[in-house]
Amino acid sequence: MLPSSTVENYLKAIYHGQSDLPNGRDLVPMGQLAAALNVVPGTATTMVKALAEAGLVTYEPYAGVRLTQAGALLAAMVLRRHRLVELFLVQVMGMSWTEVHDEAEQLEHVVSDRLIERMDEMLGRPSVDPHGDPIPSAEGALDHREYHTLLDCPLGRHAIVTRVLDQDPDFLRFVEQSDLKPGQHLEVEARDKASDSVRVSVKEHRAITLGTRAASKLLVEVVAS
Repeated sequence: MLPSSTVENYLKAIYHGQSDLPNGRDLVPMGQLAAALNVVPGTATTMVKALAEAGLVTYEPYAGVRLTQAGALLAAMVLRRHRLVELFLVQVMGMSWTEVHDEAEQLEHVVSDRLIERMDEMLGRPSVDPHGDPIPSAEGALDHREYHTLLDCPLGRHAIVTRVLDQDPDFLRFVEQSDLKPGQHLEVEARDKASDSVRVSVKEHRAITLGTRAASKLLVEVVAS
C-alpha cells in the first residue's frame, strides 16, 4: 500500500490516539479514531482493515487498533514533515503561528524528503515546532519527556512554558495575547477549585487568571532552584 494522504492521516490519528491512552493500554478504540477523522465508524473500520493487511497496524475487532513498527515510523515521518513545515512558515515565511497548522496539514502530504531535509538544515536542526511540539528525527525518534501542566506544577516555582496542546487559532491568539507562548517564564500563584481557575504571574509581575480547561493545555518545565 502506497502512503496516500488518507493513509497518512489515519496513521497520524492513530499515533496521536496512542499517545493519549492511559498507562497499560495500547489500543485506540475505533469510535475514537472515527471521531478524530470525522468519518463514520464503518468507514474507519474498512480503512483500518486495509492498513492491517498492509502491515501498518494491528486491528483487534471490538477492541481497537495500534500501529505496528512500520506504521509508527510512517506516522512519525508525517509528523516530522508537518512540524518542520509549520516552523518554516513561521520563521522564514513570516506567517503567524496561529495560521500555519491548516497550511501544514495540506503540505505534509506533498513535500519531498529532500525538501524537508533542506528545511531542517536551514532551520538549524530544531527540536520543536512553533507550538512546542517535538519534531521527530529523520529516523523517527521522538522526545517523550513528561512536563507539568499549569494544573499540577508546583505553586510559586519558576517555570517555562514548553508546549501548547491546542492548535485552534482562537486559543493560540489568546495564548499570544496573554504572553504565554513557549519560552515564556512564569509562576503559578494560586488555584481555586471553586471557580475552576488558575492564577499565574508572567513578565513584569503581570497576573493572568485562566480557566482550568485552558490551563490544562499549557505544558511547562519547572526550573530547578
